[in-house]
Amino acid sequence: MTYTAVELIETKRDGEKLPPDAIEWLIASYTDGVLPDYQMAAMAMAIVFKGLDGDELATWTAAMLNSGEVLDFSDIPLAKIDKHSTGGVGDKISIPLVPLVAACGVAVPMISGRGLGHTGGTLDKLESIPGFTTRIDTGRFHEILARHNLVLAGQSDTMIPADRKLYALRDATGTVPSVPLIASSIMSKKLAEGLDGLLLDVKTGSGATMRRLEDSRRLAETMVGIGIDNGVETVALITSMEQPLGNEVGNSNEIRESVAVLRGEGPADVTEVTLSFGEVMLELAGIDGGRDRLEETIASGAALQKLIDVTRAHGGDPIVLEDTSLLETAPYEGVITAESGGYVTRCDAFTIGVGARRLGAGRERQEDDVDHGVGVSLRAKLGDQVTEGDPLAIVHYRDEARWAGERDRLASAWSIGSEPPVTTDLILERVDHTVT
Repeated sequence: MTYTAVELIETKRDGEKLPPDAIEWLIASYTDGVLPDYQMAAMAMAIVFKGLDGDELATWTAAMLNSGEVLDFSDIPLAKIDKHSTGGVGDKISIPLVPLVAACGVAVPMISGRGLGHTGGTLDKLESIPGFTTRIDTGRFHEILARHNLVLAGQSDTMIPADRKLYALRDATGTVPSVPLIASSIMSKKLAEGLDGLLLDVKTGSGATMRRLEDSRRLAETMVGIGIDNGVETVALITSMEQPLGNEVGNSNEIRESVAVLRGEGPADVTEVTLSFGEVMLELAGIDGGRDRLEETIASGAALQKLIDVTRAHGGDPIVLEDTSLLETAPYEGVITAESGGYVTRCDAFTIGVGARRLGAGRERQEDDVDHGVGVSLRAKLGDQVTEGDPLAIVHYRDEARWAGERDRLASAWSIGSEPPVTTDLILERVDHTVT
């Protein structure tokens, strides 16, 4: 049957079901450049409002997956386990986590993404390491994985090209927060890796793509279902993103904090999440030892050495991991201070993430470059006691005009009260089966 983009956009706009062959035509036409960005953006917005049912989502995900090359690592004898986050503010967990797990004998063929909206991206952070190349062909991908148990790459030209195009388009068109679009994007990448198991970190709260717990739960259940239906043992952990994770938000500064974790010197929240996730990944790989093994791998230096070795394999300069003061820092420094004394009752992840992006740590437009030196270093988070004038954050920026425009907005992320707030756990729920 012959379709036109306008007819299909109108079909979804009106809440009707897209036929399987229509979905396949849409994805193929967009991948091949026949369908222009503006029409796919309209379709994405229609999906944001009207969604995709189970059959549509399965077809959409399969069409994305089949738009490019599916990797085969069957010759590598180790269990192939990966992890993916739906994105948060200060969420650098992949960077200390996967070298730690790889050093424990798990193969991690990680395909990561760039920042989406106010959330940071693993690739942007890694590229703050001078020379680090995240775009590699499949031959080099296989070679690095076989030698080091770990790859930290983006999508090549041949790997899920439909998702690579749509991912960037969603970031620039306000169509990020959609369960089917998020689920199909993440799972098409992960299914292309030939995995044995997958850990999903589904964020919820102010700084997450899905702000309500029920939406995050639905996303987690959707992705776990896709994984299981495709023969990949999949576990999702729903984690809190009401405030930034760790003390650093940006790119270079999040690499510094990641290295600190691998030295056993990281902040408590990032360290706890890293170890908890590592336990699940070892479980999926069938490897005993759990947290004790992970902690021993950090203490021995093997985890940090794994990151150094993989950085070198990707063309990066490992000296900046040995001395993180050499990583880029923007030249100007601003301070956000407490206007009164008391306890921090709010440290809003969304406001901080948006502020960091507008200062240059993320993208406003699809074609924008990321400034790796821009970042926010938190000095006070939920429950901390402060006095008037105490620093709440140190901000490194490059553009004075941008800082003048963002300073007050960033300052509004903090609220101070007379009583300490009730805090919640970092890991809220585990989803490892679909709900019937």
